[in-house]
Amino acid sequence: MVFDLPGGGCVEALKNVSLDLKKGELLSILGPSGCGKTTLLNIVAGFLAPSSGQVSLNDKPVSGPSAERGMVFQQGALFEWMNVRKNIAFGPAMKGISAAQSRQLVDDLLETVGLHGFADKNVYELSGGMQQRVALARCLANDPDVILMDEPLGALDALTREKMQGLILKLWKETGKTIILITHSVEEALLLGERLLVMAPRPGHIHKEYNLPFALRAIETDLREVKKCEDYTKQREEILSMIWEMEEDIMGRKE
Repeated sequence: MVFDLPGGGCVEALKNVSLDLKKGELLSILGPSGCGKTTLLNIVAGFLAPSSGQVSLNDKPVSGPSAERGMVFQQGALFEWMNVRKNIAFGPAMKGISAAQSRQLVDDLLETVGLHGFADKNVYELSGGMQQRVALARCLANDPDVILMDEPLGALDALTREKMQGLILKLWKETGKTIILITHSVEEALLLGERLLVMAPRPGHIHKEYNLPFALRAIETDLREVKKCEDYTKQREEILSMIWEMEEDIMGRKE
């Protein structure tokens, strides 16, 4: 992906990025600021057309945004003038689903994301974590093949973030959806990624790939117990050191 600059010249944001994603896989992508994580996700979403190469889903080229690829942003991006139910029901309404079917679907999703009893609440009455639950439910209401998450938990406090990490793993297990998650948190990338890609900048490329056991463990046990495991701690320190070296290179401080 190459971006032309207004005054001339260009910036090569991504180069030689190639990967395959299996159906039902949870992929986390990690890297220092400026390595092209969000650019890559926007290309997969169809918001950006790559300068060369292509993205395909179910053997069909991605040529623009589509309901088969749902997006969850760092901020909920909810419709402030609609209540919780109407926000979640928006996608089904656009598809022409009947009111009765839509109501049942919304009720089921509210139960799934732990917001039973909040259907008639206004968005501004909800906490940040609850708004992200609504955003997840709204995404699931469209029944996408792939869920794309761009720092969905980045604005939350530590306790709420941990609860939401558990919810994402629960939804992944129960729905079997394919998920790509962008994060700046090494702990989060390790915990949620069945597979983890570490990206490096200038231009953005895949630096290293890991296949990890922690997401499946966290489904079966307490998240905090997983974080105490020796292999989790060892992997975290390895990747933290890797990211730190990249950051030093970017800042020009590496000797």
